[in-house]
Amino acid sequence: MPRWHPAAHRGRTRICRRCIGSPILTAAGLATDVPHQVQHGLATRMKAIVDNTVAVYTERNLPLLLAELRDADAREAGRAYRPGEGLDPEFDGLQLDPDPDPEQPYLFTLAELGEVQPRFAVPPPPLSEEAKEALRTEIALADQCANETGRRICELLIAHRRTIHDGIERYVEPQVTALLDDLALELDSPRSPWEH
Repeated sequence: MPRWHPAAHRGRTRICRRCIGSPILTAAGLATDVPHQVQHGLATRMKAIVDNTVAVYTERNLPLLLAELRDADAREAGRAYRPGEGLDPEFDGLQLDPDPDPEQPYLFTLAELGEVQPRFAVPPPPLSEEAKEALRTEIALADQCANETGRRICELLIAHRRTIHDGIERYVEPQVTALLDDLALELDSPRSPWEH
């Protein structure tokens, strides 16, 4: 099960684009009534499998797309700071900074620092129309590989839905119950007006 601790729970004001409507979470039976960090950890781990499969397929079969991706990686390497890299899967894709508070403005945010580009990045050379069309074909093939891999993962997750549910019951539900119990202890219960 993806790691989740009640103490690390953080409310969200933005919808997570990776998790909302995810067919992977639906296949696993985790689309509702599960903490977002658990959903996000599973969705991100499955996305890593899809990404790795597409990367292997691209390296073996799609030379134009591979060259474009390597050029983009070389340009990206010129950036000094990339706060979203090297994170555990549970945190990959989550917002880097808390929501802004007008009464407490930030001097800077991690997202802003990560967007800083090198001043003299060399633009890629223009492609001919034939090269563009060939690249579009290879991109479509990579997308097809990603879709087929995603469908296969969903089929496997459906077969393991009972095991996943048992894992939620064993590891996550007790943590949710503990979180609710702690919250109930800390809340002051209002006294009714007729009590003395």
